[in-house]
Amino acid sequence: MTRVETADVAVVGGGIHGCSAALHLARRGHRVILLERDSVGRHASGVNAGGVRRLGRATVEVPLSVAATAYWRDIRALVDDDCGYVESRYLKVAMTDEEMEAAHRRVAVLRQQGFTHEEVIGAERLRELLPAASHDCIGALHVEGDGHANPYRTTQAFRRRATALGARILEGAEVGKVARHQGVWRLETGVGSVEAPVLVNAAGVWGAALAARLGETIPLEAHAPMLAVTSPVQHFVDAVVGSLGAPLSLKQFGSGSVLIGGGVRGRANPATGETELDLAGLGRFLATARRVFPELAKARVVRSWAGIEGYTQDHRPVIGPGAAEGVVHAFGFSAHGFQLAPAAGAVVADLAEGRTPALDIADFAPSRFRV
Repeated sequence: MTRVETADVAVVGGGIHGCSAALHLARRGHRVILLERDSVGRHASGVNAGGVRRLGRATVEVPLSVAATAYWRDIRALVDDDCGYVESRYLKVAMTDEEMEAAHRRVAVLRQQGFTHEEVIGAERLRELLPAASHDCIGALHVEGDGHANPYRTTQAFRRRATALGARILEGAEVGKVARHQGVWRLETGVGSVEAPVLVNAAGVWGAALAARLGETIPLEAHAPMLAVTSPVQHFVDAVVGSLGAPLSLKQFGSGSVLIGGGVRGRANPATGETELDLAGLGRFLATARRVFPELAKARVVRSWAGIEGYTQDHRPVIGPGAAEGVVHAFGFSAHGFQLAPAAGAVVADLAEGRTPALDIADFAPSRFRV
């Protein structure tokens, strides 16, 4: 006889967003069961660059990102772990007058919306903050107080805290049949069945496939954002650095190694969960990194990898009620969801409770794809 467990909320997906939703719900006293087909943090959540940034976000994401920053600055209070979080600054360097003009326009729009965290800095201030930067860099967008964390450690910290608060997390529990009967969702897995009135779809790159089984079409593409880490070099940068003109995200660790990414994609196979590197793409973002920091000409890449991630058409996440009763979606973070997770989990918990979140999430609504 199939074992059946009951809960108030069933969360599908053991990435950082599923674990954050489970944590926030458990904090509020709900019985939560999280189902993960592989292992917690196995895919994008555990292998991303770990950027904790407000800088450069789509303007509709800024309020959620700002709310998440408050959690990050006291992350231990939320998950009983500092998650390897390092607060410093984030810069996106400009190499052309056109890029500087675009930076000024962006800051003007943010000021109109009441946000003051981003600023445009010129060459002199840039040299003070990034003395190792190439003289091709003529200025930057800058945020004081952004930083980075260890993504795998962070996801596991959310998992542990959710479990400590009573959430049940089942790994190797791929969801098979899903059906709703008399106000309750029943999810069948190879390790048993779960029944709950509310289903949170935090299935990452597989979120659209689960939504389709719930009767909803949400376009999603699978991609594999790539990262590379170098051999140790002499310390040259404290900030997290990107570029306004090309994909780049760069940070140096205490060991001297440099992590380089920025969204250049390899190839993803959602059917297997496997990824394949695009060596030409790796070469492009490494060339950008070396153009910004000539110091990197001395470094060699010792390891490279890619996670598998779901991208929406507009690169905005899908956060909101599903078309079916008792469904909440939280996926499609398009390779920039790590920093958002502490606040997004609270929003998902509000939605699961049937409450309107304090943050306006209308721009993330799943209904934007309905025709």
